[in-house]
Amino acid sequence: MTTVPLKLFNSLTRKLEEFQPVHPGVPGDPAQPPEARVYTCGPTVYNYPHIGNMRAYVFADVLGRTLSWKGYKLTHVINITDVGHLTDDADAGEDKMEKMAAEKAQSIWDIAKHYTEAYWADVKALNIRQPAQWSVATDYIEEMLDFAKQIALKHCYELDSGLYFDVSTVEDYGRLARAVTDEGEGRIEAVEGKRNAADFAIWRKTPPGEKRQMEWDSPWGRGAPGWHLECSVMGGKLLGFPFDIHTGGIDHREIHHPNEIAQNQAFCCTDGLGVAENSGARIWMHNNFLVERSGKMSKSAGEFLRLQLLIDKGYHPLAYRMMCLQAHYRSELEFSWEGLGAALTRLKRMVMAVEPLRDAEASDPSHPKFAPMREKFAAAISDDLGTPIALTALEEALAVKKVDAGIKRAVIDDMEAVLGLNLFGLTRVDLRIRPKDAQITEAEIEDALARRKAARAEKDFATSDSIRDELTTMGVEVMDGDPLGWEWKLG
Repeated sequence: MTTVPLKLFNSLTRKLEEFQPVHPGVPGDPAQPPEARVYTCGPTVYNYPHIGNMRAYVFADVLGRTLSWKGYKLTHVINITDVGHLTDDADAGEDKMEKMAAEKAQSIWDIAKHYTEAYWADVKALNIRQPAQWSVATDYIEEMLDFAKQIALKHCYELDSGLYFDVSTVEDYGRLARAVTDEGEGRIEAVEGKRNAADFAIWRKTPPGEKRQMEWDSPWGRGAPGWHLECSVMGGKLLGFPFDIHTGGIDHREIHHPNEIAQNQAFCCTDGLGVAENSGARIWMHNNFLVERSGKMSKSAGEFLRLQLLIDKGYHPLAYRMMCLQAHYRSELEFSWEGLGAALTRLKRMVMAVEPLRDAEASDPSHPKFAPMREKFAAAISDDLGTPIALTALEEALAVKKVDAGIKRAVIDDMEAVLGLNLFGLTRVDLRIRPKDAQITEAEIEDALARRKAARAEKDFATSDSIRDELTTMGVEVMDGDPLGWEWKLG
């Protein structure tokens, strides 16, 4: 475990706080190490995730890697929402899963399976570690019903449309969002009979004359759970209240997480949020938005920016991970193709720099030459996951000359354990830009370049230029004199 204390920004208190685990373990006993329990709000599997969604999981992965690097036993849970999430995050509209199943004329279970597998493919492509458990909402219906029964009498009331949570029954509702007004939260659905504008559904009854693909019997009628309920139930069931850290996108900070906190308070019979543990978690962390100026970040636009589109255009997915790491997780990150290209170039430089270390056996990293870089890296990561500075420390370590390859390999391995760029698993060839719809194969490119090299050796510049022009018409850019040593890229 590194000696620099880990400080994380708590969205609930709006402060940087030193991480103190709920389960500290037994000092000196390796069989009972300190444990870090983390819950991450996962995807609603009604569509493909866009790259903005995936930023949240890169952030959560860096957090988990950091906790492991610090010596904690990590128990990380990510949920899969396959029921209950409505088309408006503010508790209104149709169920996203039911709506997509109707549009596709498919079973809702098949829809969930397809998009869950697509999400998992993106997780793998971005070198995001597997959590201790993927928790699927529909596997916990009985637990949701039990949870709702326990809080219903003191904190809920029933309307024709379902069971609603009365937010006035818990202290400090909305503190996380810092958005409470006398009129309540304006984005919340206006339902006749609600006591407070911000009250939200715990259980939604199936309307008379309708039948859902996913519905269950309950004391309040046949129907389905509300979106907010599932995270409270799975977090408490799998990690225990209070657990250490709850993560999600900043969009969850305004409605979903305040509602989840209210349920946790009701279930645990706790008081106000002046004590963070009363929220269900000691620390709440949120990554900021990925911004894309053309408006293609919204799934409602039809064609939107997903990781597979980046891959189809020829970019390695770890270039996007690099792009995420270049910005602090709490800062807005603007996406552009130029920015992605720059991140790819930076990744290429690192891959080239580790090439001489690829076959080295890692040894002791505590060499005095690397002390400044290791200290810089530890300080940056320990300061609320400061990946931008940590990347520069990695580059400085890569630039160190005249040192044993095994020592250098150990230093890079140590930093890579947090950043997860898979530098030793990549080659220069992996990072060439190769669009899916390219009309020329790599073998044909290599053959043309070999002929061009021979022509240049013979000073036959007319033939050399002709081959270059031929490649250009096929979308191949020949990069003569490129300092990175890349012979070509496909545009």
